[in-house]
Amino acid sequence: MNSLRKFFDKIKPNFEEGGKLHAFRSLYDGFDTFAFVPNTTAGRAGTHVHDAIDSKRIMSLVVIALVPALLFGMYNVGYQNALAAGQLEQATFWGMFWYGFLAVLPKIIVSYIVGLGIEFTVAQWKNEEIHEGFLVSGIIIPMIVPVNTPLWMLAIATAFAVIFAKEIFGGTGMNIFNVALITRAFLFFSYPSSMTGDDTVWVAQNTICGLGFNVPDTFSAATPLGELAAGSALTSSLCNQICGLIPGSIGETSVIAIAIGACLLLCTGVASWKTMLSVFVGGALTAMLYDATLDPGNIGAHIPWYQHLVLGGFCFGAVFMATDPVTSARTEGGKWIYGLLIGFVAVTVRVLNPGYPEGMMLAILLMNLAAPLIDYCFVSRNISKRAKRAIKQ
Repeated sequence: MNSLRKFFDKIKPNFEEGGKLHAFRSLYDGFDTFAFVPNTTAGRAGTHVHDAIDSKRIMSLVVIALVPALLFGMYNVGYQNALAAGQLEQATFWGMFWYGFLAVLPKIIVSYIVGLGIEFTVAQWKNEEIHEGFLVSGIIIPMIVPVNTPLWMLAIATAFAVIFAKEIFGGTGMNIFNVALITRAFLFFSYPSSMTGDDTVWVAQNTICGLGFNVPDTFSAATPLGELAAGSALTSSLCNQICGLIPGSIGETSVIAIAIGACLLLCTGVASWKTMLSVFVGGALTAMLYDATLDPGNIGAHIPWYQHLVLGGFCFGAVFMATDPVTSARTEGGKWIYGLLIGFVAVTVRVLNPGYPEGMMLAILLMNLAAPLIDYCFVSRNISKRAKRAIKQ
């Protein structure tokens, strides 16, 4: 590490004012502050809380928490390919994993190249430091799309989200919508057939570098939520739904892998347990309500409440996107309301709108919009109560 520090110090003058590489100052600063904790502070004047953990370290912890879901997603891509080809007995664990790795890696690369390219350009243009928020968004985006999403679609959607859902608001910390979810929403509404229209989007169909199997063109595989939307009973077992061996978006299927990431976020204090818990409570209570009141013909309304929580992107959204500190509610009381409403809207959309069985994306985006109002109400209430106490004294 000392040699790396010396290397950065040696080349630093080239990127400072007057240096021959000054045009790439933001690029140098981004790599330097990512590799090492900055040695500057907010200043000695005024009130500041000094901490060794900066936003880049927080983002790094979130990325680490995402790794279990990402790795399992890669394996599941290979598993679904072998299962669809009828070659599961001939497939090996590492063969399926490396197949999924090669299928997912290009999406991660495209996501980071497009997103970071825009962020580097904007930072240099505004003569500011590079915003670190896309470190997380760049890895979440490939995890919440089907494996067969074309790379050019992913590139367009990522560019749209970074520009219009982030940079136009002022960059990291200023955006009101979750960037990764805006990417998925753009894909969903602009290219619906590539997201949900053709069941085969959920299973990789061709070999890659000699790995995997070719799947017949006639093959179709619906996600569990797709089955419910079609009015069919679930064909996958609860065990597979929890383990994640089902068709779905790359990183959203395994409850166990997501739970590992959730434990890391909660133990480090990066994510709010109130927001996370309230999402699950809101979803469970809403599922119980519909199970007790809706017509028996609505199959989605009458599956057990706990299955609503393990299907689709519910767990992934509750753990990694509802808890986004920028776009979620920040008051302690507001976090409960914010999470409960996400759970309520997600299950409501899933049950009452068969054409759109995955309601988590819409639920979080709607609550992103409502979060400032929720916080305003709690802050105003708190101010009012304190004013009354002051008058009494």
